[in-house]
Amino acid sequence: MNLPNAITVGRIAVTPLIALLPFMNSWPLRALAFVIYIVTAISDYWDGMLARSRGLVTDLGKILDPLADKLLLLGTFIPMYILGGGSTAWSPFTGQGAFTLDPAAAGVGRDFPFVTPLGAVGLPLWVVLVVLGRELVMTVFRQVAAKRGVVIAAIGPAKWKAGFQYTWVGSTYFWFAYATWFLASGWTPATGASYRYALDFAYFNGIVGTIAMVVAVAMTLWSLVLYGRRYGYLLRRNAVPAR
Repeated sequence: MNLPNAITVGRIAVTPLIALLPFMNSWPLRALAFVIYIVTAISDYWDGMLARSRGLVTDLGKILDPLADKLLLLGTFIPMYILGGGSTAWSPFTGQGAFTLDPAAAGVGRDFPFVTPLGAVGLPLWVVLVVLGRELVMTVFRQVAAKRGVVIAAIGPAKWKAGFQYTWVGSTYFWFAYATWFLASGWTPATGASYRYALDFAYFNGIVGTIAMVVAVAMTLWSLVLYGRRYGYLLRRNAVPAR
């Protein structure tokens, strides 16, 4: 097993930690989940670049790399949906006052949607289904294409989608740790400047995460349309295999 494949195996090995640590009601453990996720996301880019630049692309790597990506996606979206709840069926906004960083408020500390100046932003189920559904469709599509001798390479919008998705997930994982630390600090609106500064940073993270989520979902759908336009002919029975 070469180095890029070993890195990929490492990504698979730590995915259960990334999925489980956010459920621990401890800001250091949630911060650890964030750090592991960031390292994993960077290694995803690095092992692919390493394999291509050093001629270490193998059949095993072609199997393990997409498997690692799918497991990481599933492993992050489970805690994101469960802990980032509070949204309605269609709208991500939970409404003003549905979530607050005031430790004295009832029900605080169970759900962690983003906090923004427009209100708390949760994760609707339809967004999860769109992102995971797109990955499932593309997995099947690539298998069909491979049987016809066609390799579906990543296109520009798909790469942008991945970048915004990493930012969205990273912001969410950071928020789990930050909000837990914020609540454990015992700060309240009466605390003064420290509370306001911490809340402003929470707003900043919430805005970044929300924008990244919106763009990632849009690019998810747009890239799927582009793949369909470019390779849809492969679904026809009389499609001519590439030579």
